[in-house]
Amino acid sequence: MSRTHAWHIISPEYPPQDGGVADYTQLVALELAARGDRVYVWAPAVTEAGPAEAGVEVHRLPGRFGPRALAALGHELKAAGPGRILVQYVPQGFGMKGMNLPLCLWLLARRRAGVSISIMFHEVSVRIAWRQPLRHSAIGIVNRAMVFVLTRAARRCFVATPYWETLLRPFAPAGSAVIWLPVPSNLPLVDDPAGVRAVRKTLMVEGGMILGHFGTAREAWIAERLAAVVLPLLRERPGAAFLLLGRDSLDLRGRLLAGAPELHARVRASGPLAPSDLSRHLGACDMMLQPYGDGVSTRRTSVMAALAHHRPVLTTTGIVTEPLWRQSGAVALVDVGDAVAMGAALAHLMDDAGERARLGAAAGALYAQRFDITHTIAALREGC
Repeated sequence: MSRTHAWHIISPEYPPQDGGVADYTQLVALELAARGDRVYVWAPAVTEAGPAEAGVEVHRLPGRFGPRALAALGHELKAAGPGRILVQYVPQGFGMKGMNLPLCLWLLARRRAGVSISIMFHEVSVRIAWRQPLRHSAIGIVNRAMVFVLTRAARRCFVATPYWETLLRPFAPAGSAVIWLPVPSNLPLVDDPAGVRAVRKTLMVEGGMILGHFGTAREAWIAERLAAVVLPLLRERPGAAFLLLGRDSLDLRGRLLAGAPELHARVRASGPLAPSDLSRHLGACDMMLQPYGDGVSTRRTSVMAALAHHRPVLTTTGIVTEPLWRQSGAVALVDVGDAVAMGAALAHLMDDAGERARLGAAAGALYAQRFDITHTIAALREGC
């Protein structure tokens, strides 16, 4: 039987707060608890507390990790007892306009006191550029100072994509390990064929094709790109429908239909859904179109959900795209800047049922081999 451990997970958000980091933190906390570990989560206060979770104690702190919160955290950690600290790090998530250097120094002091600290870098820093407001570059400079401190506070540093390592390495101690820890899907896989058929029936006639898109609605360019690629195909293919999934999908639908009101019955949006219902809607899609401005990467939970649901995916390559996406053959890829190629690839896949079936099977296999939550938990507990 494996040994059990105590974890103190520090996160800038936790359900019922919305956000990818909140969902990820909850998934990790519950999985660690399911293996018998004692798990404490430390996150900002909310108006309404979430439901109780088996094996997980959620503690809410005042403010956003300012002096009051750090004092309370230090006091309550002593009361809770010893354990490993795991930080879910997003610089903008910890208040002080993304410049919470005191939190980093607080963690360094704990490390020097003998506490084992691991940090999961979901993001690293704001970029520094000449052609941007000076305050953004100032935040970027402080972010790099924070990384310098954090990489010395941590016994282990994890990154959601290998690209983050290139940002960390110049500031980390020589020879220190930076471990790639891909982000799993935070959506449960619901086995409900009847429910999936019911969703399909509400969307279109029997035998029609449903193209899906999950998340990314907040990225400013996404509506323009989807309109340029998807709407012409819908006009050419009266049996096809486009289903937008995610919290902001209703807003995205409105932006798409502003220039194509005649397609209102065939461009649909789920709006916010319970996770199980979202799984059924995702399962109802024949394929997923998932463009990302910086390219697909292993930190994108929306593409992870599509892979976990064995959906064929057309996505984009960019600056952060890891080699495994091309090497695996598990997704169809086009350059992020080539809308014409995206439209052609989408049309081809809509016409090629055999290739869609191959991509769906390859997607599920890649997810199981590389991204399933079991790999995350094994890496966290290794060497503990």
